[in-house]
Amino acid sequence: MSTRTTLVVGAAVVDDLMRPRRLLAARRTTPPALAGGWELPGGKVEPGEAPQDALVRELREELGTGALLGEELVGPDAGGWPISPSVIMRVWLAQLDAEPALQGAHDAVRWLSPEEWDDVAWLAPDRPVLARLRERCAAP
Repeated sequence: MSTRTTLVVGAAVVDDLMRPRRLLAARRTTPPALAGGWELPGGKVEPGEAPQDALVRELREELGTGALLGEELVGPDAGGWPISPSVIMRVWLAQLDAEPALQGAHDAVRWLSPEEWDDVAWLAPDRPVLARLRERCAAP
């Protein structure tokens, strides 16, 4: 992972891992600089924690439900997606065990069809991931 020091994980939460039709967008409440922006839910990997375990934990903390993880959406930087010079994000497809329940990190969630993905103001680090997800969804 080059010289990056912080690993975060994100989930492209879809309604069905095999035949996704909708994607979950979550609107942040904090920090103030990001509040109101829409994102793929997730968070920091704790020391000694496997990335996939961190993502399942973060989804439970942020959305109040468990999740089944699917394939990783591999990014361009050693498999990750650069957020800043010191932070890289890894992203997996995920399907929730139940409908999301807001737990404080977000004040709204929306299920979006691919045609609606551009209807929300995505945070900049998630935009390249969405482009990769579009390519994957368009592939036969």
